[in-house]
Amino acid sequence: MIYRSKAPLRLGLAGGGTDVSPYCDLYGGAILNATLTLYAHASIRLLDNGKIIFNAVDRNCRSEYDLSEFITPEPYLDLHAGVYNRLIRQYKIKAFPHELTTSVDAPPGSGLGTSSTLVVAILGAYTELLKLPLGEYDIASLAYEIERKDLNMAGGKQDQYAATFGGVNFMEFTSNEKVIVNPLRIRQRNLDELSHNLLLYYTETSRLSSSIIENQTKNVNSGNEESIHAMHKLKEQAIMMKEALLRGDLDAIGQILDFGWKHKKNMANGISNPFIDDIYETALKAGASGGKISGAGGGGFMTFYCPGNNRYNVEIALQKFGGSVRNYEFTPHGLATWSV
Repeated sequence: MIYRSKAPLRLGLAGGGTDVSPYCDLYGGAILNATLTLYAHASIRLLDNGKIIFNAVDRNCRSEYDLSEFITPEPYLDLHAGVYNRLIRQYKIKAFPHELTTSVDAPPGSGLGTSSTLVVAILGAYTELLKLPLGEYDIASLAYEIERKDLNMAGGKQDQYAATFGGVNFMEFTSNEKVIVNPLRIRQRNLDELSHNLLLYYTETSRLSSSIIENQTKNVNSGNEESIHAMHKLKEQAIMMKEALLRGDLDAIGQILDFGWKHKKNMANGISNPFIDDIYETALKAGASGGKISGAGGGGFMTFYCPGNNRYNVEIALQKFGGSVRNYEFTPHGLATWSV
């Protein structure tokens, strides 16, 4: 049999960065995000040759290991090893021969939560195979621990919960690593209009989010007033975005995005640069009412709210930068697992 899973990537709409410790531990964080019809995929096939194989097909990276209860993480396959090692250790599972194959519908460093979503997908495939009694909060929390603690990767908490739960969610982050996921009931016609008006633009650049996040963390630990004030404003933005979506006031979304973008750039160095600023200003001149960069910043995807039929003018105006527009829809579904 083959044991499969898929988990959706997420689009952060407001509050980005307030889910990162120590800010959320000290002040509480809030984020609004929505999952997309872009996925991380994982499949596990049992073998009879005494080997363990990790295969990341989208990274063109494959490694074969002797049967062992611990596999040393290596570049491009560290998430695979991290999940395997944690499950073997935590659930006292005997090592077993198998092949784990993965792919992601967006490139790494894109700002759509690819790494965390892939961890959730890998966990889902192993959970389907091993019949582990894990609920949504269990999987999301375990994914966070594997990535942030076991593998020591810098980042926040929202991605793992978005990928597991799916849908449009207002998330709250408090001390002691507590996370509350509040699903929002948005009318389908408003979601359809939102996906039409929110242009998802790939800059064809990538970035290492960890350096930006480490800088953000340093700013909080050192009491940098400008950075902390910016995070407070982004938390306010998440509440503004929630209220606008629940009211169906879509025309306000562009202004709310622009409000957040102006403050986000003050959180840490590297979030924007002259190339990104040029793209942003060009989009606004072409008819967008606001936008943001996805994830920690520095590259990857950008999102622009284009009211009316302005998205077509914005698409044309952005062509000179050499990037590409990615089509998507919002999905209400989170992690899915099955076997064939």
